[in-house]
Amino acid sequence: MRKQLSLLIATVLMIMPLVASAADYVIGEGDGLDIAVWGVKDLTFPAKVRPDGKITVPGLGDVQASGLTPANMQAALAARLKTLVKNPIVTVSVSQITNSKVYIFGGGIKSGVMDLHQRITLLQLLCMLGETKTADLKKAYLLRNGKKIKENFHRLFIDGDISDDMQLESGDSIFIPLVQDKNVYVLGAVNLPKAIDYRDGMRVMEAILEAGGFTKFASQNDTQVRRKEAKGDVSIPVRAKEIISSGKMEQNIKLNPGDYVIVKESIF
Repeated sequence: MRKQLSLLIATVLMIMPLVASAADYVIGEGDGLDIAVWGVKDLTFPAKVRPDGKITVPGLGDVQASGLTPANMQAALAARLKTLVKNPIVTVSVSQITNSKVYIFGGGIKSGVMDLHQRITLLQLLCMLGETKTADLKKAYLLRNGKKIKENFHRLFIDGDISDDMQLESGDSIFIPLVQDKNVYVLGAVNLPKAIDYRDGMRVMEAILEAGGFTKFASQNDTQVRRKEAKGDVSIPVRAKEIISSGKMEQNIKLNPGDYVIVKESIF
């Protein structure tokens, strides 16, 4: 008996980290469970949660499982089994997760449903999505229970600001739209005015150089970036000559898709 008790204690200690790590997981329809009542063979069995959210337990009949954590279900089973077993020791573990899903939609990425077989963060999921060239990460958002709880994935995924990361939960929906305009337009006093394919992190001077650089008539300090924003069009002045002559890189601003870089000509 002592040997059996020692084995039980050792087993409980071994599974405690697993129980703690899954303590907040909520059982759902379709999940596979392993039910065990120590010392009672007939009450040690696998079960799959039915669409009605219940499982069948010998001697008890239908028992609610969906909506409970494993710890909650253990306590509920232990209370009900007292009519059948003296001081029942119950364990409930999740052997198969089918209920935990994240929904991905929007024109900027391939839409689909992702099964969460383990804990995963937003950054980890974005890394699994593949090509994001056509995705407008700045306009992306995360929905939870019908509410936007996070907007703009650009800082996290492009700038590498991991403080902007967060844990995903079952039922989360991620919307990633298509970039509406994938070009940057360089016009005015440049040698090759053109539309340029936008690249993440593209800056003013990069676009100007790709458009052949300034003409000899360019007023380099009279460069403007025209940008469409939610509140309307804005014009951002850029003193491009100071970037070249003085290394003032704060003037070399980042561009957005759809920006117009306009270099004016000098009147002299």
